[in-house]
Amino acid sequence: MEGGGGEKNASVFSEFGPTDVFDPSAPPPFKIAEIRAAIPKHCWIKSSWRSLSYVLRDLLVIFVLAAAAIYFNAGIFWPFYWVAQGTMFWAIFVLGHDCGHGSFSDNSVLNSLVGHVLHSAILVPYHGWRISHRTHHQNHGNVENDESWVPLTEKLYKSLDYSTKMLRFTVPFPLLAYPFYLWTRGPGKEGSHFNPNSKLFAPNDRNDVITSTVCWSIMVALLISLSFAIGPIQMLKLYCVPYLIFVMWLDFVTYLQHHGYEQKLPWYRGKEWSYLRGGLTTVDRDYGWINNIHHDVGTHLIHHLFPQIPHYHLVEATEAAKPVLGKYYREPKKSGPIPFHLIQNLARSIKEDHYVSDSGEIVYYQTDSELYKSSRDKSN
Repeated sequence: MEGGGGEKNASVFSEFGPTDVFDPSAPPPFKIAEIRAAIPKHCWIKSSWRSLSYVLRDLLVIFVLAAAAIYFNAGIFWPFYWVAQGTMFWAIFVLGHDCGHGSFSDNSVLNSLVGHVLHSAILVPYHGWRISHRTHHQNHGNVENDESWVPLTEKLYKSLDYSTKMLRFTVPFPLLAYPFYLWTRGPGKEGSHFNPNSKLFAPNDRNDVITSTVCWSIMVALLISLSFAIGPIQMLKLYCVPYLIFVMWLDFVTYLQHHGYEQKLPWYRGKEWSYLRGGLTTVDRDYGWINNIHHDVGTHLIHHLFPQIPHYHLVEATEAAKPVLGKYYREPKKSGPIPFHLIQNLARSIKEDHYVSDSGEIVYYQTDSELYKSSRDKSN
Protein backbone atom coordinates (compact mmCIF):
# COMPACT_ATOMS: atom_id res chain seq x y z
CA MET A 1 0.00 0.00 0.00
CA GLU A 2 1.08 3.54 -0.68
CA GLY A 3 0.05 6.48 1.46
CA GLY A 4 -1.68 9.26 -0.43
CA GLY A 5 -2.03 12.47 1.56
CA GLY A 6 -0.49 11.03 4.72
CA GLU A 7 1.73 14.06 5.20
CA LYS A 8 0.65 17.67 5.17
CA ASN A 9 2.56 20.07 2.93
CA ALA A 10 3.40 23.45 4.42
CA SER A 11 4.87 24.80 1.21
CA VAL A 12 5.22 24.18 -2.51
CA PHE A 13 8.11 25.02 -4.80
CA SER A 14 7.99 27.37 -7.74
CA GLU A 15 10.82 28.42 -10.05
CA PHE A 16 11.60 31.15 -7.54
CA GLY A 17 11.86 28.80 -4.54
CA PRO A 18 9.44 27.71 -1.82
CA THR A 19 6.07 29.41 -1.71
CA ASP A 20 3.90 29.29 1.38
CA VAL A 21 0.44 27.85 0.94
CA PHE A 22 -2.49 27.72 3.28
CA ASP A 23 -2.33 24.89 5.81
CA PRO A 24 -5.92 23.90 6.72
CA SER A 25 -4.70 22.07 9.84
CA ALA A 26 -3.10 25.17 11.37
CA PRO A 27 -4.90 26.48 14.47
CA PRO A 28 -7.09 29.37 13.30
CA PRO A 29 -6.18 32.93 14.35
CA PHE A 30 -9.74 33.56 15.55
CA LYS A 31 -12.06 32.22 18.23
CA ILE A 32 -15.51 30.79 17.75
CA ALA A 33 -16.89 33.79 19.66
CA GLU A 34 -15.59 36.08 16.90
CA ILE A 35 -17.51 34.09 14.28
CA ARG A 36 -20.62 34.19 16.44
CA ALA A 37 -20.32 37.96 16.90
CA ALA A 38 -20.12 38.50 13.13
CA ILE A 39 -23.47 36.81 12.51
CA PRO A 40 -26.48 39.17 12.63
CA LYS A 41 -28.66 38.67 15.69
CA HIS A 42 -31.81 38.01 13.66
CA CYS A 43 -30.15 34.93 12.12
CA TRP A 44 -30.55 33.19 15.47
CA ILE A 45 -34.29 33.79 15.67
CA LYS A 46 -36.50 30.74 14.99
CA SER A 47 -40.00 31.09 13.65
CA SER A 48 -42.26 28.09 14.27
CA TRP A 49 -44.72 29.34 11.68
CA ARG A 50 -42.06 29.81 9.03
CA SER A 51 -40.64 26.36 9.74
CA LEU A 52 -44.09 24.81 9.56
CA SER A 53 -44.69 26.54 6.23
CA TYR A 54 -41.77 24.58 4.77
CA VAL A 55 -43.23 21.36 6.15
CA LEU A 56 -46.61 22.13 4.58
CA ARG A 57 -44.96 23.03 1.27
CA ASP A 58 -42.96 19.80 1.14
CA LEU A 59 -45.87 17.58 2.21
CA LEU A 60 -48.14 19.21 -0.38
CA VAL A 61 -45.59 18.48 -3.12
CA ILE A 62 -45.24 14.89 -1.91
CA PHE A 63 -49.00 14.27 -1.99
CA VAL A 64 -49.39 15.96 -5.39
CA LEU A 65 -46.61 13.83 -6.84
CA ALA A 66 -48.15 10.64 -5.44
CA ALA A 67 -51.60 11.60 -6.73
CA ALA A 68 -50.18 12.35 -10.19
CA ALA A 69 -48.34 9.01 -10.25
CA ILE A 70 -51.51 7.12 -9.35
CA TYR A 71 -53.56 9.09 -11.91
CA PHE A 72 -51.18 8.74 -14.87
CA ASN A 73 -49.73 5.35 -13.92
CA ALA A 74 -47.64 5.49 -17.10
CA GLY A 75 -44.21 4.04 -17.68
CA ILE A 76 -42.83 7.32 -18.99
CA PHE A 77 -43.94 9.17 -15.84
CA TRP A 78 -42.58 6.80 -13.21
CA PRO A 79 -38.83 7.64 -13.54
CA PHE A 80 -39.62 11.36 -13.14
CA TYR A 81 -41.79 10.54 -10.13
CA TRP A 82 -39.13 8.41 -8.47
CA VAL A 83 -36.43 11.08 -8.71
CA ALA A 84 -38.76 13.92 -7.69
CA GLN A 85 -40.39 12.05 -4.82
CA GLY A 86 -37.09 10.68 -3.53
CA THR A 87 -35.74 14.22 -3.51
CA MET A 88 -38.78 15.38 -1.54
CA PHE A 89 -38.28 12.55 0.97
CA TRP A 90 -34.76 13.92 1.41
CA ALA A 91 -36.20 17.44 1.86
CA ILE A 92 -38.46 16.38 4.73
CA PHE A 93 -35.54 14.50 6.29
CA VAL A 94 -33.67 17.83 6.43
CA LEU A 95 -36.63 19.48 8.18
CA GLY A 96 -36.74 16.62 10.68
CA HIS A 97 -33.00 17.09 11.12
CA ASP A 98 -33.69 20.74 12.05
CA CYS A 99 -36.18 19.51 14.65
CA GLY A 100 -33.44 17.33 16.12
CA HIS A 101 -31.15 20.35 16.50
CA GLY A 102 -33.89 22.52 17.96
CA SER A 103 -33.41 24.98 15.07
CA PHE A 104 -36.95 24.28 13.83
CA SER A 105 -38.64 25.93 16.81
CA ASP A 106 -38.03 27.06 20.37
CA ASN A 107 -40.90 24.75 21.34
CA SER A 108 -39.36 21.36 22.20
CA VAL A 109 -42.73 19.58 22.03
CA LEU A 110 -43.30 20.88 18.50
CA ASN A 111 -39.77 19.84 17.51
CA SER A 112 -40.36 16.33 18.78
CA LEU A 113 -43.82 15.98 17.24
CA VAL A 114 -42.81 17.22 13.78
CA GLY A 115 -39.51 15.33 13.91
CA HIS A 116 -41.27 12.05 14.66
CA VAL A 117 -43.86 12.53 11.92
CA LEU A 118 -41.35 13.48 9.23
CA HIS A 119 -38.65 10.97 10.10
CA SER A 120 -40.94 8.05 10.81
CA ALA A 121 -42.59 8.63 7.41
CA ILE A 122 -39.24 7.87 5.73
CA LEU A 123 -38.24 5.07 8.14
CA VAL A 124 -35.81 7.03 10.29
CA PRO A 125 -36.00 6.55 14.08
CA TYR A 126 -36.16 10.20 15.11
CA HIS A 127 -34.62 10.18 18.59
CA GLY A 128 -32.19 7.37 17.83
CA TRP A 129 -30.81 9.31 14.89
CA ARG A 130 -31.05 12.69 16.67
CA ILE A 131 -28.84 11.47 19.50
CA SER A 132 -26.19 9.93 17.26
CA HIS A 133 -26.21 13.04 15.07
CA ARG A 134 -25.66 15.17 18.17
CA THR A 135 -22.60 13.01 18.88
CA HIS A 136 -21.40 13.72 15.35
CA HIS A 137 -21.72 17.48 15.83
CA GLN A 138 -20.01 17.43 19.22
CA ASN A 139 -17.03 15.50 17.80
CA HIS A 140 -16.86 16.51 14.13
CA GLY A 141 -13.43 15.92 12.62
CA ASN A 142 -12.30 13.63 15.45
CA VAL A 143 -11.05 10.23 14.21
CA GLU A 144 -11.82 8.52 17.48
CA ASN A 145 -15.14 10.05 18.50
CA ASP A 146 -16.94 11.30 15.37
CA GLU A 147 -20.03 9.37 14.30
CA SER A 148 -20.71 10.12 10.63
CA TRP A 149 -18.49 8.81 7.78
CA VAL A 150 -15.59 8.39 10.20
CA PRO A 151 -12.24 7.42 8.63
CA LEU A 152 -11.05 3.87 9.14
CA THR A 153 -7.67 3.53 10.80
CA GLU A 154 -5.06 1.62 8.83
CA LYS A 155 -5.21 -1.34 11.24
CA LEU A 156 -9.00 -1.56 11.02
CA TYR A 157 -8.92 -1.14 7.25
CA LYS A 158 -6.44 -4.00 6.83
CA SER A 159 -8.59 -6.23 9.04
CA LEU A 160 -11.56 -5.96 6.66
CA ASP A 161 -12.13 -8.68 4.12
CA TYR A 162 -11.85 -7.87 0.43
CA SER A 163 -15.63 -7.87 -0.20
CA THR A 164 -16.25 -5.34 2.58
CA LYS A 165 -13.57 -3.03 1.22
CA MET A 166 -14.99 -3.19 -2.29
CA LEU A 167 -18.53 -2.48 -1.08
CA ARG A 168 -17.35 0.46 0.98
CA PHE A 169 -15.10 1.96 -1.68
CA THR A 170 -16.91 1.34 -4.97
CA VAL A 171 -19.67 3.60 -6.27
CA PRO A 172 -22.68 3.23 -6.00
CA PHE A 173 -22.56 0.95 -2.94
CA PRO A 174 -21.64 3.69 -0.40
CA LEU A 175 -24.77 5.55 -1.51
CA LEU A 176 -26.91 2.73 -0.13
CA ALA A 177 -25.24 2.63 3.30
CA TYR A 178 -27.68 4.57 5.46
CA PRO A 179 -30.22 1.84 6.36
CA PHE A 180 -27.35 -0.47 7.31
CA TYR A 181 -25.79 2.30 9.40
CA LEU A 182 -29.06 2.72 11.31
CA TRP A 183 -29.06 -0.97 12.21
CA THR A 184 -25.37 -1.68 12.79
CA ARG A 185 -23.36 1.58 12.50
CA GLY A 186 -20.04 1.21 10.68
CA PRO A 187 -16.85 -0.90 10.93
CA GLY A 188 -15.25 -0.64 14.34
CA LYS A 189 -18.43 0.66 16.01
CA GLU A 190 -21.20 -1.28 17.69
CA GLY A 191 -24.83 -0.47 18.34
CA SER A 192 -28.18 0.12 16.70
CA HIS A 193 -30.30 3.26 16.46
CA PHE A 194 -33.34 1.12 17.33
CA ASN A 195 -31.98 -0.49 20.51
CA PRO A 196 -32.38 1.59 23.71
CA ASN A 197 -29.56 -0.42 25.30
CA SER A 198 -27.14 0.37 22.46
CA LYS A 199 -23.74 1.88 23.24
CA LEU A 200 -24.90 4.88 21.23
CA PHE A 201 -27.15 6.00 24.06
CA ALA A 202 -26.98 7.06 27.70
CA PRO A 203 -29.41 5.49 30.20
CA ASN A 204 -31.55 8.64 30.23
CA ASP A 205 -32.06 8.30 26.45
CA ARG A 206 -33.86 4.98 26.84
CA ASN A 207 -37.47 6.22 26.76
CA ASP A 208 -36.79 8.51 23.80
CA VAL A 209 -35.28 5.67 21.80
CA ILE A 210 -38.16 3.34 22.64
CA THR A 211 -40.64 6.01 21.49
CA SER A 212 -38.87 6.43 18.17
CA THR A 213 -38.59 2.71 17.57
CA VAL A 214 -42.32 2.30 18.24
CA CYS A 215 -43.12 5.12 15.78
CA TRP A 216 -40.85 3.50 13.18
CA SER A 217 -42.58 0.15 13.74
CA ILE A 218 -46.01 1.73 13.27
CA MET A 219 -44.86 3.16 9.93
CA VAL A 220 -43.56 -0.24 8.82
CA ALA A 221 -46.90 -1.82 9.77
CA LEU A 222 -48.72 0.89 7.80
CA LEU A 223 -46.57 0.27 4.71
CA ILE A 224 -47.22 -3.48 4.92
CA SER A 225 -50.96 -2.85 5.23
CA LEU A 226 -50.90 -0.54 2.21
CA SER A 227 -49.04 -3.22 0.26
CA PHE A 228 -51.96 -5.58 0.80
CA ALA A 229 -54.47 -2.84 -0.03
CA ILE A 230 -52.94 -1.57 -3.30
CA GLY A 231 -50.59 -4.41 -4.20
CA PRO A 232 -46.85 -4.84 -3.58
CA ILE A 233 -45.85 -3.70 -7.09
CA GLN A 234 -47.74 -0.43 -6.74
CA MET A 235 -46.23 0.04 -3.28
CA LEU A 236 -42.79 -0.62 -4.70
CA LYS A 237 -43.30 2.10 -7.30
CA LEU A 238 -45.00 4.63 -5.03
CA TYR A 239 -42.80 4.33 -1.93
CA CYS A 240 -39.88 1.92 -2.10
CA VAL A 241 -38.08 3.32 -5.14
CA PRO A 242 -38.38 6.93 -3.88
CA TYR A 243 -37.09 5.70 -0.52
CA LEU A 244 -33.95 4.36 -2.24
CA ILE A 245 -33.50 7.70 -4.03
CA PHE A 246 -33.81 9.44 -0.65
CA VAL A 247 -31.14 7.16 0.84
CA MET A 248 -28.83 7.97 -2.06
CA TRP A 249 -29.37 11.69 -1.58
CA LEU A 250 -28.66 11.40 2.13
CA ASP A 251 -25.43 9.43 1.67
CA PHE A 252 -24.33 11.63 -1.26
CA VAL A 253 -24.82 14.92 0.59
CA THR A 254 -23.55 13.87 4.02
CA TYR A 255 -20.43 12.24 2.55
CA LEU A 256 -19.54 15.36 0.57
CA GLN A 257 -20.04 17.58 3.61
CA HIS A 258 -16.86 16.08 5.08
CA HIS A 259 -15.00 14.53 2.14
CA GLY A 260 -13.96 15.07 -1.44
CA TYR A 261 -12.58 18.59 -1.34
CA GLU A 262 -9.89 19.30 -3.94
CA GLN A 263 -7.27 19.74 -1.20
CA LYS A 264 -7.06 16.99 1.40
CA LEU A 265 -8.38 18.17 4.74
CA PRO A 266 -7.18 17.06 8.17
CA TRP A 267 -8.70 14.78 10.76
CA TYR A 268 -7.68 15.12 14.39
CA ARG A 269 -6.97 13.17 17.55
CA GLY A 270 -6.09 14.07 21.12
CA LYS A 271 -5.04 17.59 22.03
CA GLU A 272 -4.96 18.79 18.43
CA TRP A 273 -8.72 18.39 18.11
CA SER A 274 -11.07 21.15 19.13
CA TYR A 275 -14.69 21.85 18.33
CA LEU A 276 -13.67 24.81 16.19
CA ARG A 277 -10.86 23.08 14.28
CA GLY A 278 -13.05 20.06 13.61
CA GLY A 279 -15.89 22.23 12.33
CA LEU A 280 -13.57 24.14 10.02
CA THR A 281 -12.91 20.96 8.01
CA THR A 282 -16.56 20.90 6.93
CA VAL A 283 -17.15 21.61 3.23
CA ASP A 284 -19.92 23.77 1.76
CA ARG A 285 -21.44 22.60 -1.54
CA ASP A 286 -23.64 24.22 -4.17
CA TYR A 287 -26.50 22.06 -5.48
CA GLY A 288 -28.01 24.42 -8.03
CA TRP A 289 -31.80 24.18 -8.18
CA ILE A 290 -31.71 21.65 -5.34
CA ASN A 291 -30.45 24.25 -2.82
CA ASN A 292 -33.94 25.57 -2.19
CA ILE A 293 -35.60 22.16 -2.36
CA HIS A 294 -33.40 20.63 0.33
CA HIS A 295 -33.33 23.74 2.48
CA ASP A 296 -29.75 24.90 1.88
CA VAL A 297 -28.29 21.86 3.60
CA GLY A 298 -25.18 22.34 1.46
CA THR A 299 -24.40 25.49 3.47
CA HIS A 300 -22.79 23.36 6.08
CA LEU A 301 -19.79 24.92 7.82
CA ILE A 302 -21.79 27.49 9.77
CA HIS A 303 -24.44 24.86 10.49
CA HIS A 304 -21.79 22.62 12.02
CA LEU A 305 -20.42 25.35 14.26
CA PHE A 306 -23.86 26.75 15.17
CA PRO A 307 -26.57 24.12 14.60
CA GLN A 308 -29.09 26.34 16.41
CA ILE A 309 -29.34 28.66 13.37
CA PRO A 310 -32.49 27.91 11.28
CA HIS A 311 -31.80 26.70 7.76
CA TYR A 312 -33.42 29.79 6.22
CA HIS A 313 -30.73 32.01 7.80
CA LEU A 314 -27.69 29.87 6.98
CA VAL A 315 -26.75 31.59 3.71
CA GLU A 316 -26.89 35.06 5.29
CA ALA A 317 -25.01 33.87 8.38
CA THR A 318 -22.31 32.33 6.19
CA GLU A 319 -21.85 35.53 4.19
CA ALA A 320 -21.49 37.50 7.42
CA ALA A 321 -18.93 35.05 8.82
CA LYS A 322 -16.69 34.85 5.73
CA PRO A 323 -14.51 37.86 6.64
CA VAL A 324 -13.65 36.20 9.95
CA LEU A 325 -13.17 32.73 8.51
CA GLY A 326 -10.85 33.86 5.71
CA LYS A 327 -9.16 30.90 3.99
CA TYR A 328 -10.77 28.48 6.43
CA TYR A 329 -13.94 28.95 4.43
CA ARG A 330 -13.80 27.09 1.13
CA GLU A 331 -16.08 28.74 -1.42
CA PRO A 332 -18.14 26.02 -3.12
CA LYS A 333 -17.85 25.56 -6.86
CA LYS A 334 -20.92 27.01 -8.52
CA SER A 335 -23.30 24.39 -9.82
CA GLY A 336 -25.43 24.24 -12.91
CA PRO A 337 -29.16 23.56 -12.38
CA ILE A 338 -28.30 19.96 -11.41
CA PRO A 339 -25.10 19.32 -9.38
CA PHE A 340 -23.52 16.81 -11.74
CA HIS A 341 -20.06 18.21 -10.93
CA LEU A 342 -20.27 16.75 -7.43
CA ILE A 343 -20.44 13.19 -8.76
CA GLN A 344 -16.80 13.55 -9.78
CA ASN A 345 -15.86 14.75 -6.28
CA LEU A 346 -17.62 11.77 -4.75
CA ALA A 347 -16.10 9.19 -7.09
CA ARG A 348 -12.57 10.56 -6.69
CA SER A 349 -12.79 10.67 -2.91
CA ILE A 350 -14.16 7.15 -2.58
CA LYS A 351 -11.41 5.91 -4.88
CA GLU A 352 -8.63 7.68 -2.96
CA ASP A 353 -9.72 8.20 0.67
CA HIS A 354 -9.43 4.77 2.28
CA TYR A 355 -7.85 5.06 5.73
CA VAL A 356 -5.82 7.23 8.07
CA SER A 357 -2.72 6.43 10.07
CA ASP A 358 -3.12 4.53 13.36
CA SER A 359 -1.11 7.22 15.13
CA GLY A 360 -0.66 10.96 14.98
CA GLU A 361 -2.87 13.79 16.16
CA ILE A 362 -3.21 15.39 12.70
CA VAL A 363 -3.81 12.84 9.96
CA TYR A 364 -4.91 12.81 6.33
CA TYR A 365 -6.58 10.17 4.23
CA GLN A 366 -4.30 7.67 2.52
CA THR A 367 -4.89 5.44 -0.50
CA ASP A 368 -4.69 1.67 -0.82
CA SER A 369 -3.13 1.55 -4.26
CA GLU A 370 -3.62 -2.23 -4.43
CA LEU A 371 -7.38 -2.29 -3.80
CA TYR A 372 -8.61 -1.92 -7.37
CA LYS A 373 -5.66 -3.81 -8.81
CA SER A 374 -6.91 -6.81 -6.82
CA SER A 375 -10.36 -6.28 -8.32
CA ARG A 376 -8.99 -6.32 -11.85
CA ASP A 377 -6.91 -9.43 -11.10
CA LYS A 378 -9.97 -11.28 -9.79
CA SER A 379 -11.96 -10.39 -12.91
CA ASN A 380 -9.27 -11.74 -15.28
